[in-house]
Amino acid sequence: MTSSLALILLQAGAEQQGFFNILVEKFNEGGNFMWPVLIALILGLAIFLERIITLNLADIDSRQFIVDVKKALQDGGIPAAEELCARTRGPIASVFQAGLMRADEGLEAAEKAIQSYGSIEMSFLERGLVWLSLFIAIAPLLGFTGTVVGMIQAFDAIEQAGDISPSLVAGGIKVALLTTASGLIAGIILQVGYNYCVSKIDRLIAEMEESSITLIDSIALMKEGEDILDAEERQQASDNEDEQ
Repeated sequence: MTSSLALILLQAGAEQQGFFNILVEKFNEGGNFMWPVLIALILGLAIFLERIITLNLADIDSRQFIVDVKKALQDGGIPAAEELCARTRGPIASVFQAGLMRADEGLEAAEKAIQSYGSIEMSFLERGLVWLSLFIAIAPLLGFTGTVVGMIQAFDAIEQAGDISPSLVAGGIKVALLTTASGLIAGIILQVGYNYCVSKIDRLIAEMEESSITLIDSIALMKEGEDILDAEERQQASDNEDEQ
């Protein structure tokens, strides 16, 4: 049993090593234009990973947070809610804090503060995506440039030999196809990452806008002296306290 597992692992390692060697071989055969494509892919992936980390840190349980803010407003007023927002990470908490800081000046002032700070948080969430889209566009273009260079090499070989044969043009055509394929693959990988980031940002923005409306309504109810939490939210807040 142990020897069979070791044999399977050795075979898998050999296959991975063989695949890596093939990639290196094809990369070297693609010529100098493979390097710009690789650099564009690496830089694009670096931006994508940075955005994923940032967006995941900004993502919180918005429903539970809204319930906690409502409970803080009802129990301790605006100062307690501000303190809760200050302890919570993410754009929703930052927008809430900005609105609560202006709540004493009226609902209109709080709403304007939320809108202004919401725009700032949106720009933070979308930061770096313009560079990612740039590398998405550049990678295939670099590949196509390598294609043109490869075809020029093929026609130069034909011109120097004064004859057409498969062996003369094979090298140039191989360079053309390899650079085209690498540029397209890099563009596809980065496009998938870009679309994932955009979808996550859109969800965060939608939650931020929906939560902001709830906050304004809660502040209005608090000023009128009415109960902010409904029965379901009161039970949810109680369950959260029991877990803590």
